[in-house]
Amino acid sequence: MPLYMYQAAYTAESLAAQIKDPKDRIEVVRPVLESAGAKIVAAGYSFGDYDVMATFEAPSDTTAAAIALAFGAGGALRSAKTTKLLSGQEWIEALRKAQTVTPQYRPAR
Repeated sequence: MPLYMYQAAYTAESLAAQIKDPKDRIEVVRPVLESAGAKIVAAGYSFGDYDVMATFEAPSDTTAAAIALAFGAGGALRSAKTTKLLSGQEWIEALRKAQTVTPQYRPAR
């Protein structure tokens, strides 16, 4: 199943609500992803540009996009970013394919 990294930053209002009533939001959203056929592989909280990060599997890009859209529409996020991840094998395949593209590519100089 394809793998995705999701990073999100909460709004000030959302952080204030979480401080008032602390909950592990990763566990709150886990069943939401599962209902869409996705599965959280790893997740954690951070500080800096993003407040929470999750790596999840989903059956398709459309499913991953639907999850990101649903979370974004909820209003609790200031910003979010979804990145599709490649396995080591997929990365090697891309590098090999690049070998056929590289000879044809001429950068603007």
